Amino acid sequence: MVETEKNKQGLIKSKAPSFARIAWNEVRRDKLAFASLIIFALIVLAVIIGAVMIDEDALQIVNIRNRNSPPSSEFILGTDPSGRSVMRLLFVGARNSLTIALLVTLIGVGVGTFVGVIAGYFGGLLDNIIMRIVDFFTILPRLMLIIVLVTLKYDYSLFDFVIIMSVFAWPFEVRLIRAKVLQQANLDYVHASKTLGTSNFLIIFREIFPNITSIIVVNLTLTLAGNIGLETGLTFLGFGLKFNTPSLGSLIANAINVANLSTRPWTWLPASLLILILMLCINFVGQAINRASDAKQRGA
Repeated sequence: MVETEKNKQGLIKSKAPSFARIAWNEVRRDKLAFASLIIFALIVLAVIIGAVMIDEDALQIVNIRNRNSPPSSEFILGTDPSGRSVMRLLFVGARNSLTIALLVTLIGVGVGTFVGVIAGYFGGLLDNIIMRIVDFFTILPRLMLIIVLVTLKYDYSLFDFVIIMSVFAWPFEVRLIRAKVLQQANLDYVHASKTLGTSNFLIIFREIFPNITSIIVVNLTLTLAGNIGLETGLTFLGFGLKFNTPSLGSLIANAINVANLSTRPWTWLPASLLILILMLCINFVGQAINRASDAKQRGA
């Protein structure tokens, strides 16, 4: 929908809606995406509040007497093989997993966007050098290298793990942003700005960047889901967060034990369901935002 406003002469002129407004309208129109957004927001809010109220030091205390206890009034979701409350572990683990995924996504997309814009706008030798570096990082086995670095580092914190994952996150974003910037840089409005003597900085951030915002937001949304899966997968394999740092992956790892898998579903099922719900919510919202960035899909 085109908005209108009056200028100083009292004449009405049209004003194109921002991408944020278009995306919000698209999400609100799609009932599934809107419901997913609400569910995701409620989960994040509950995780933040719940994790703040939990004493993490006390959570690490092993209680053999309560190990593998089924759900009860004392332990709503039961206890794990160490006698720790699964519900408390779920809150803290979800916070840690979401924090890692969000930080890796912001760093990866941020660095990738910056490098992609520079390569796509200036082109030439600089673009060639950057893309050869990106090609090198792209062909590396990301998962295996993260496992190697985690093994070498051994004693690492949550933020060390974020940095290790982020090292290999940005190259995948560069190609997408570079292609979009190359397309924009060859349009008439950019050539006109250069002819008028506008600085490269202003052209990039005032003219080109607003036109690639939609693809950045879409990429940010879908990358977040991928990083949640990557973090939980690494922790499940034993190469993520340490045992004393709860994660959704460490909770799901309880399913490795056949007895837990078949007779104690409360030790791993809540975390599995939470990841499934988070993935579906992000996917549905991401699809709506993707439609908002494509005029042809919006009109369908």
